Amino acid sequence: MPLIIHTIPAFQDNYLWLFHLSGERAAFVVDPGDALPVLKCLEQHDLELAGILITHHHPDHTGGIKALLTQYDVPVYGPDSANIPQITQQLGEGDNITLAGTNFSVLEIPGHTLDHIAYHAAPNGGNPLVFCGDTLFSAGCGRLFEGSPQQMYQSLQKLAALPDATQIYCAHEYTLSNLAFATAVEPDSQALKEKIVADTQKREQGLPTIPTTLGIERETNPFLRCHLPPVAQAATQHGARQLQSPIEVLQEIRLWKDNF
Repeated sequence: MPLIIHTIPAFQDNYLWLFHLSGERAAFVVDPGDALPVLKCLEQHDLELAGILITHHHPDHTGGIKALLTQYDVPVYGPDSANIPQITQQLGEGDNITLAGTNFSVLEIPGHTLDHIAYHAAPNGGNPLVFCGDTLFSAGCGRLFEGSPQQMYQSLQKLAALPDATQIYCAHEYTLSNLAFATAVEPDSQALKEKIVADTQKREQGLPTIPTTLGIERETNPFLRCHLPPVAQAATQHGARQLQSPIEVLQEIRLWKDNF
C-alpha cells in the first residue's frame, strides 16, 4: 500500500505534513506548529492521529503539540532537546522508527538549530523522501540561528548524499524568494530559469512548490553548490575577499541571503 502525504498549510507560509498508509486510518503529523489545521485534516480524511514527529524546537513546529495531546494520547518523536519537553521518544543519528508501515532513519542535521533532525524513508513502491524541517528548502537553506556554517555545510552534504529522486518535504513556502536569490548568485543558470517558470505557475494556481526533489536542488540550490566555481566566484565577488573552502562560500552566501 502506498504512503499518502497530505499538505497542511499553516500560518503565513508553513507546511505541516500528515502521512498514513493508503486504506489505513492511523496517521502521523510532522511539525504541528498549529493543532487546528491538523485536526481539520484528520476529520476531513477520517483519520486518527497515531503519532507526532518533530524536527526542531521552534514554536512554528511545536506549538500545536500540547493541544493535540489533549485529544490524542500518542507518542511524540523528536530530538534530544530540553526545549521540547513533550517528546516521549528521543531520536538521534542512525536511529530507526517504523510508522505507517514505513521505516524512517534519523539524520542529525544541525545548523538552523543545534537540535535539528530529519526523517528519511524509502517507502514500498514510492520515491524516497525526507522530512527536513528548516534545514534544506527549495532553492535555499535555513538561517543559522544556533549552528555554525561548518555544521550547516555538513548537514546539507548529508542530505545531498541521498538519491536524486528523494522528495524534499521542507516546512516553508519560500521557493520564489529563494529562487530570486539563487538567480543573483547564478544569473546564467538555465535550470533556475526553468524552475522559476514552473514554480511561479504553481503559486499562481494556489499550489505548493513542495515537495521538490534532491536532483532538482542539486541543479538550482546555491547552498548545495558551494563547491562549484560559479557559486564560489559569486560569493568571492560579493564578499570582496578570497574564500578558501566551500564552507566559507556557504557562510558568505548565507550572509548575503540574510540581507537580500
